[in-house]
Amino acid sequence: MTRTVVASATKEIVIGFDQPFCVIGERINPTGRKKLAAEMVEGNFDTVRTDALAQVAAGATMLDVNAGVTAVNPNETEPPLLVQTLEIVQELVDVPLSIDSSVTAAIEAGLKVAKGRPLVNSVTGEEEKLEAILPLVKKYDVPVVAISNDESGISEDPEVRFAVAKKIVERAADYGIPAHDIVVDPLVMPIGAMGTAGQQVFQLLRRLREDLKVNTTCGLSNISFGLPHRHGINAAFIPMVIATGMTSAIMNPCRPQEMEAVRAANVLNGTDPNCQDWIMTYRDHKPVAAGSPAPAESAPASGSRRRGGREARRRSA
Repeated sequence: MTRTVVASATKEIVIGFDQPFCVIGERINPTGRKKLAAEMVEGNFDTVRTDALAQVAAGATMLDVNAGVTAVNPNETEPPLLVQTLEIVQELVDVPLSIDSSVTAAIEAGLKVAKGRPLVNSVTGEEEKLEAILPLVKKYDVPVVAISNDESGISEDPEVRFAVAKKIVERAADYGIPAHDIVVDPLVMPIGAMGTAGQQVFQLLRRLREDLKVNTTCGLSNISFGLPHRHGINAAFIPMVIATGMTSAIMNPCRPQEMEAVRAANVLNGTDPNCQDWIMTYRDHKPVAAGSPAPAESAPASGSRRRGGREARRRSA
């Protein structure tokens, strides 16, 4: 059974087909959040602290940490800011982290200060990225998110996306990186723009599980981009992708409707033994009264700054 191990200073988490669905909190990401970006540039990390604590309290298994506040000189500005953000988050919460950056120097700087065994987010099928990121993954012995796009961008053909994922897994093996340390993002397209987006993901997930035997992740809210009442689409999508093999997702754990779907899927998938987590979470649950304010919209899903059209794919409302 494929198992991807991630860890904080004292806590180990296993991502796998026989494990509870891994919720990777997306909120510590300034992309599309002007207020947060401005705060981070000024050295104000109050919102980062608030988001870290709130996501863990809501049930996040891991936290994604992104510090890409500007496109101006990112090779110089992003590494120290990412390091500072990681250190602050690690002081507050004891969950594994995902180091999220498109800047190789920032990823390496983050790996030097990250405690435990973080997840690197990410590598693509582009030759430049493979040659830059895979040696770091091997050097620090950490797992990595593999994005199913390459120099040609994001293909609408799921067969092409599968081929890119296979290429990354094979190239990782050349560096001595095992398949269980590759977490593939098959790329979730917006269902409002592509009516077959859901079916494509389900098809890809089955192949990734059966043929490559790898764990998987995605920017979950991409599926509902551009649609009204996005939480309903997201909440329906969660148990469907879990049933077809997805083992983690970058999402907003502070959305009760979506976390309820995750916990219910764990119960039905047999990864919440004796319904223990469900019972402990909801035994005193009181339904929200009609007309109550809806939860705040989330920040963009992790990694929205990357090339190949990832901004539209990863953005939240």
